[in-house]
Amino acid sequence: MASWDVFRELDNLRREIDDAFRGVGVNRPLGSTFLSPVTTRRFPLVNFSEDEGHVYIEALVPGVDPKEIDLSVLRNTVTISGERKPFVEQEGQIVHRTELGSGKFSRTLELPADIDQNKIDAHCKDGIMNITLAKAEHAKPKKIEIKLS
Repeated sequence: MASWDVFRELDNLRREIDDAFRGVGVNRPLGSTFLSPVTTRRFPLVNFSEDEGHVYIEALVPGVDPKEIDLSVLRNTVTISGERKPFVEQEGQIVHRTELGSGKFSRTLELPADIDQNKIDAHCKDGIMNITLAKAEHAKPKKIEIKLS
């Protein structure tokens, strides 16, 4: 007796719907979106960690020009947003497959502590954006000496 897998069934349904809409659109078929339809993951994918003094975020942003990425911090949230430009077909070129999606994205993360707005560093290399946010002084743990009486 075979077991029923709801996720496999949903994936099959998604494929059937994708096939039904293939060829729809102006001058190009409906392609995959920046977020893969196979998964419910958000973009950009991130690694998110902290230590006593900092919060660290690594965001995966392949194919996105760092100048096109907006990074904002408000209170205890950080938002990464931008747009990945669509594939542009060249004249005389035959396109066999376009799987690298495009479009606008935005990801907001709630931070575990208040941040010092003047001590934020962000840089991008090889499609990975590294963000270091210094915790505000009042958010850092303080060691309190216990006196003997």
